[in-house]
Amino acid sequence: MVDWSDWNLIERFKADARFLMASQWHTQISQKLYLAKTLLAHRETTSNPAEQEAASQGAIELILRARVMVLTLIAELYQHKGTTPSNLANLTTLIGPDAPEAVELESLTRQPANWWSQLDQLDRALGQPPAKKKSVSDDNIIAVSVDTGPDRSTAMLQNIITAMKLYADSIAERHQEW
Repeated sequence: MVDWSDWNLIERFKADARFLMASQWHTQISQKLYLAKTLLAHRETTSNPAEQEAASQGAIELILRARVMVLTLIAELYQHKGTTPSNLANLTTLIGPDAPEAVELESLTRQPANWWSQLDQLDRALGQPPAKKKSVSDDNIIAVSVDTGPDRSTAMLQNIITAMKLYADSIAERHQEW
């Protein structure tokens, strides 16, 4: 005869173990986002342009690292232990295109003004050398609008951090209920 109380205990242990692993990734994500916020706060308090740029780029890199950790968190929750998907396509291959997280993130990629798309723009911008600026001479005084790249303002980066934190929290909470 099966003792269902033991079976429930085993299932509960498996669920707790899944959440424990996920919570480690969730903690890592939270830590990276907190450190990014700390760098942004430093950026606002320093008057040194090199320190401002270093704080900005450092914060963006930490946020990008946290995004990869979000993908890893999702993979772990779908029992793909030790797998670190580097992008959404890799995650979708692992968990399937119909998984709620794959659907949500894929939807974000099609919307231009959200945290995922903004991170894509920031990632591309940081991976490219800065645009060469033309010199101004008397012969070529023409007003030209220059593409300044993605918004790297403190407010925008803090909005991204907040949105990512909320998303990571919702994933962890959703899977904790399972």
